[in-house]
Amino acid sequence: MTGTMTRWIRTGVKLLLGAGFGASVCRVGRLGGGEQDNEGAGLLSRVPVVPVSKVQASELTVIPGGSGAVMKYGFPSLSNIKTRESYVTSYDPRTRTASWVLEKLNHVSLNGTSNRKYCEFREDDSIHPFHRSTNDDYRGSGFDRGHLAAAANHKWSQKAMDDTFYLSNVAPQNPNLNQNTWNNLEKMCRSLTKRYLNVYVCTGPLYLPRQEDDGKLYVRYQVIGQNHIAVPTHFFKVLILEQVDGMGVELRSYVLPNEPVDEKVPLERFLVPIEIIERASGLLFVPNIMKRTSSLKAITEK
Repeated sequence: MTGTMTRWIRTGVKLLLGAGFGASVCRVGRLGGGEQDNEGAGLLSRVPVVPVSKVQASELTVIPGGSGAVMKYGFPSLSNIKTRESYVTSYDPRTRTASWVLEKLNHVSLNGTSNRKYCEFREDDSIHPFHRSTNDDYRGSGFDRGHLAAAANHKWSQKAMDDTFYLSNVAPQNPNLNQNTWNNLEKMCRSLTKRYLNVYVCTGPLYLPRQEDDGKLYVRYQVIGQNHIAVPTHFFKVLILEQVDGMGVELRSYVLPNEPVDEKVPLERFLVPIEIIERASGLLFVPNIMKRTSSLKAITEK
């Protein structure tokens, strides 16, 4: 494991997970209603709590289109919702990036004649110029324009793939992470469509605290460009996996640092309990999922 990776484990993971990554497969049951096992409570007690409010998925109607079926399991939050051909997103004008992007993958969405060579990154004209990013912001920054909803997830429609190139669907990402481990995680999400009926993928940035030399916790992140685009400290992916036999739903949630990651480190090392992401991001997933299924299995290690 590289020195950079070791340093991240000593800081970000220590704060995020306490004793380390989760090591169990648990039935969620009434998790959304406050029932937790002792191990989970111990992990959560080490995470800074961000107040969140419960989400009612029925409070907002998705505009008809390719993105309509994406919201079967509700909205993680209800701020600044935007719909595209291939995904639904909640945009944060303060950071100039999305809070989350949600997409639905299956064998249909992954197949088609769409080609990313016809796509170009472009500004999102639906966002006020004060609050949006531009290509100039990324130029010379040292960061990639990292997709949240991946282009390769939407070969079913050229328009759907084009929509993933809005700069509102990207965030500053370490090039090594973007081109290697993060890319591998995206490929893994697509491969799961061979085993599951549908794969719902929610992706977003995190800005997590680190303990500094004075022993205090600080949330510090870089900004780039004239528009001060926030550089996330970490990224998350939450996967909602529908069983082919209709017998239940599986939940997997990942957190990766926005820095080089040794590709030898297996993706399973980045699995975390869903509560970690809910508390750190201010989003909620489990309450809405439980409205759709009575059988939810959360995977925290394979």
